[in-house]
Amino acid sequence: MAGAVDAAPEVGPVLALVLVALASAAAVLARFGGLGLGRDMLVAAVRAAAQLAAVSLVIAAVLGSAGWTSAFIAGMVVVAAATAGHRVTGSARGRAFLTAAWWAALPIVAGVAPVLALLTASTLVPARPVAVLPIAGIFIGGAMSATGLTGRRALDELSTRRGEYEGGLALGLLARDAALEVCRPAAALALFPVLDQTRTVGLVTLPGAFVGVLLGGADPVEAGATQLLVLIGLLAIEAIAVLITLELVATGRLSRTRA
Repeated sequence: MAGAVDAAPEVGPVLALVLVALASAAAVLARFGGLGLGRDMLVAAVRAAAQLAAVSLVIAAVLGSAGWTSAFIAGMVVVAAATAGHRVTGSARGRAFLTAAWWAALPIVAGVAPVLALLTASTLVPARPVAVLPIAGIFIGGAMSATGLTGRRALDELSTRRGEYEGGLALGLLARDAALEVCRPAAALALFPVLDQTRTVGLVTLPGAFVGVLLGGADPVEAGATQLLVLIGLLAIEAIAVLITLELVATGRLSRTRA
């Protein structure tokens, strides 16, 4: 366990300086490279620091109670749904955003809930807050990304390929079927990140669950098994999230217009 503690970065001025330097470099490169995301990168870095500091202060209390852990996970879902809704609508306010956030919660919960329930019921993940919370966070994050990317790509396709959609209607397709024909191929790209991560795990990257279990004192085999469980779980979760999000877009429930 001493090795696990030694592997963690020391909290102090050096850590702060390095983080500021890295965030500033990313923002400058994005700005002068014409990507238009320099400010977003700085804001994201500051938010991450503030959020992790706050979580670090409350996590001990949360992990001491199953009820508080459940409430914390529910809060994760709310934030994930709002983030995915923002990604779909491009705004963080208004009726269209609230409607999108509401519907975005469905694919997130529908993907995460059965997989997390299976893992805890099979005892592969112990039904203890300290085990469930980090796994739930990884799963919710994956479902959030898949939902946001799918919704955005699908709606972009329906907008730019409106003529093909209307052509499908003219041929007698139902509105849902015509929409799926147009947006399904592009929306499937939302699964590429988790597919690439799964294909290259251990060869290109050592993902968070693997490293976290190692730092916790487990042996590499246990760490590998945990990471495999997470990655395969994410494949199922994100596939569910993508399919449900596509259905929501195709039936007009998830859109950028007022409901």
